[in-house]
Amino acid sequence: MTSVARAGHLAPYFKASTSVVSNGLKPTVVAYTAPEKVLVHPLPKTSTVQSLHGALPIQGLKAVAGGRGPSHVRFAHTDISYPDFTAYRRKETLDPTAKNSESVDARQSFTYLIAGAGGVAGAYAAKSLVTHFVSSMAAAADVLALAKIEIKLSDIPEGKSVTFKWRGKPLFIRHRTDNEISTEQAVPVDSLRDPQHDNQRTQNPKWLVVIGVCTHLGCVPVANAGDFGGYYCPCHGSHYDASGRIRKGPAPLNLEVPPHNFVDQGILVVG
Repeated sequence: MTSVARAGHLAPYFKASTSVVSNGLKPTVVAYTAPEKVLVHPLPKTSTVQSLHGALPIQGLKAVAGGRGPSHVRFAHTDISYPDFTAYRRKETLDPTAKNSESVDARQSFTYLIAGAGGVAGAYAAKSLVTHFVSSMAAAADVLALAKIEIKLSDIPEGKSVTFKWRGKPLFIRHRTDNEISTEQAVPVDSLRDPQHDNQRTQNPKWLVVIGVCTHLGCVPVANAGDFGGYYCPCHGSHYDASGRIRKGPAPLNLEVPPHNFVDQGILVVG
């Protein structure tokens, strides 16, 4: 072992060293080597929203102030007051010793009275509601105004058919001649597709009142035309006679006769 105590200006050129020379002998005792300690450095704490929120107090601060003297008074259980609903109870149930069967009739009568009054009120409300909806679906005032029309018969010449408008439909009024009346009354009923005698279709033999809508597909027939001199439907070729009865073609029924009445000698009311 060599050591240098003082080197002066030659210090950079000197160094201290130690040399160990083995003697080649086995060691009698195995040397113990202490394990090296592993140091784990803690993670640095970062200031985030979550970390700052966790540092806040969980419960709010409480401030309590009071005097040093006693602030509570202890009462017995018999001093506690309970609400009294006697004014709201039925008279039949005020007596706690009475049996339930003794007051059942009076209690049920009151219940029936309330239920009946509610039922009457509900029925009246339902009736008003239904009436309101039904009236909203009724015909308009202008349609009701034309529900009945008056026709002056003197304006229709004999042997002619005049068309009017009634409830949105064409109305045929025919002033028949004596020859037409005798011809239609002589037609055998059993030969007709829709059997009706002429007397069943007219209130006055001189006047025929029918709705001008073909019973096949709703076309408007032409007056004084066809094979039988009455009405002819140009859509599919249905022939009606002077009584409005179907005689030929695809129509299944006679022309409809609306309700009418002869109120005066020269006035006809339809509807």
